[in-house]
Amino acid sequence: MSTFFVGEGNIGSAPEFQEFNSGNEEPRRLLRLNVYFDNPVPRDGSYEDRGGYWAPVELWHREAVHWSSLYQKGMRVLVEGRTVRDEWEDSEDNHRVTFKIEARRIGMLPHRLQSVAMKDKSSEPTQSQTTSERKSGTTTGKKSPRQQPQQPSLDVDG
Repeated sequence: MSTFFVGEGNIGSAPEFQEFNSGNEEPRRLLRLNVYFDNPVPRDGSYEDRGGYWAPVELWHREAVHWSSLYQKGMRVLVEGRTVRDEWEDSEDNHRVTFKIEARRIGMLPHRLQSVAMKDKSSEPTQSQTTSERKSGTTTGKKSPRQQPQQPSLDVDG
């Protein structure tokens, strides 16, 4: 059983990254987040959380290792995916059921972000180059500065 899901919440702990080998193919990569999906309700000029809940979020993607360093505890995120029933047994052999979210997308929301730096696109051809120019190695005479790629960075206010 699964249901389409979109929710906004805060990451509650450091992201976990795992990689699973699959023979000769590229390994499958998993990013796990623990997110608190709150339900703020206006009350007396402020907001009160009513009915919020914690949910495990899983994102299978080849860039998961990179994203594990970008997402941080306390960060506000928007999660899109589907809820899936997850049955398991605890350490005392009791049958348990939880719902996890299999994410298709996890977007960072600007709450508490101090800065964002994007990686340069220096390894990609410029839009002014045509397909034939890229194949032949010639350009239209425009020179673009060669810059070292920068790692994306995020600063989250504590």
